[in-house]
Amino acid sequence: MKKVFLLGGLGLALLAACSKKDNGPTYDAVAQYDADSATIVNYLKTNNITASHDPRSIFWQIIDSGDVANKPTATSNVTVKYAGTFLDGKSFDSNDNISFDLDRVISGWTVGIPKIGKAGRIKLFLPSIYAYGPDGRPGIPSNAVLLFDVTLKDFQKK
Repeated sequence: MKKVFLLGGLGLALLAACSKKDNGPTYDAVAQYDADSATIVNYLKTNNITASHDPRSIFWQIIDSGDVANKPTATSNVTVKYAGTFLDGKSFDSNDNISFDLDRVISGWTVGIPKIGKAGRIKLFLPSIYAYGPDGRPGIPSNAVLLFDVTLKDFQKK
């Protein structure tokens, strides 16, 4: 059974009840989010990083706000440079020049990238539900907390 809650002004859906995978353990999205958030908060404190946070959302640190009068929307096509790492610093992905629609990627990017303008740079600290969740993907385990360092090179609003 799945229940969907709209949280904050972000209009994002958060899976809040349980869903079973092949008779496996029950997945509790809220408990996982809380555990991920505690991990991120500890990481930020340990590394003396000041980051912003919306309730039940992602954590972010704006390195360079870019052109604040010229920001993408959640449906824009963006061109970015990025590096993805786990909190231990191990890299799992990077690209110097890739384009995609923001509404077709992980929700942490859909929420985070519009916080900067063209030529801006942001670090996104993503609880697993805003990344690849309980399913993970090749090279990324289930419920992994991820860190992305993203530079917004260009975008087109849709």
